[in-house]
Amino acid sequence: MASSRLKYLSLGVLVFQTTSLVLTMRYSRTLQADGPRYLASSAVVVAEVMKIIACVLLVFKEHSEYYSMRALNSVLRQEILHKPIDTLKLAIPSGIYTLQNNLLYVALSNLDAATYQVTYQLKILTTALFSVSMLGRRLGVYQWLSLLILMAGVTLVQWPSESAATSEKEAHSSGSQFVGVAAVLVACCSSGFAGVYFEKILKESKQSVWVRNIQLGLFGLVFGLFGMLAYNGERVRESGMFQGYNGVTWTVVALQALGGLVIAAVIKYADNILKGFATSLSIILSTLISYFWLQDFDPTSVFFLGAILVIVATFLYGYEGKQPPNPSRA
Repeated sequence: MASSRLKYLSLGVLVFQTTSLVLTMRYSRTLQADGPRYLASSAVVVAEVMKIIACVLLVFKEHSEYYSMRALNSVLRQEILHKPIDTLKLAIPSGIYTLQNNLLYVALSNLDAATYQVTYQLKILTTALFSVSMLGRRLGVYQWLSLLILMAGVTLVQWPSESAATSEKEAHSSGSQFVGVAAVLVACCSSGFAGVYFEKILKESKQSVWVRNIQLGLFGLVFGLFGMLAYNGERVRESGMFQGYNGVTWTVVALQALGGLVIAAVIKYADNILKGFATSLSIILSTLISYFWLQDFDPTSVFFLGAILVIVATFLYGYEGKQPPNPSRA
């Protein structure tokens, strides 16, 4: 009974995090407010700071038998400063994650939440391909079939339709749709590579996942600050890095920073079917809220067909069929 409750709780958490982040980020990028809009590069930096603080507190809790700052300081020095090679290995995925986080803001500034949610599921394809090439995994027939269905579904979602052409021209320029899709595609590739690379590092060491996230966050903070000063340095000097911040902005930053950590905490209770349900519910909720609340999305029959194919592909990829032997374990 307790296990069943944990599963449903994890399902709720997964749906809430994936849906709320996308919708609030989209809303924050399209909200008409007085004064300048907040800087996406600044939000990425603040999210990294929040993530580092949260992970330090989690490491402190892991060593709760001591409950002292001296013990925490000793653990962080031993795991981070005294293992420079292991720490430097995380510079690559950290830089890619920083790029990805900035691209998500670009994507949701140019795409509605529903189209973004469906298209971003291409990260399943990129993760699978990088897993095969970097970790030596072998995909079964169901997995390869699901990837083909996934590509077909995303293609249909992006397929131009006559009914949507007029509203698209009124809403944004023809180039902005291309920019949004390009940002999602690059984010999918970066997500796949960085995720598999990070998984490989975790398997090669016995460090705490929270310590690893602190290392990622430190590099991410450096890369994020560099990107913010490089692209928005003049605006930061004029109005500060917190220009345009409001309650919605802080909500987006908190969801981006802490959402991934919450998912990491509950994911062990979620099997592949549950994750498929979470993805499906998130797509459906994003579509409904984009249409009824944000009113920036006009669904077509082609979009619904593509979304259904993506949902089917998500379930099929997680199907626990007969797994082929893994040559890397032989």
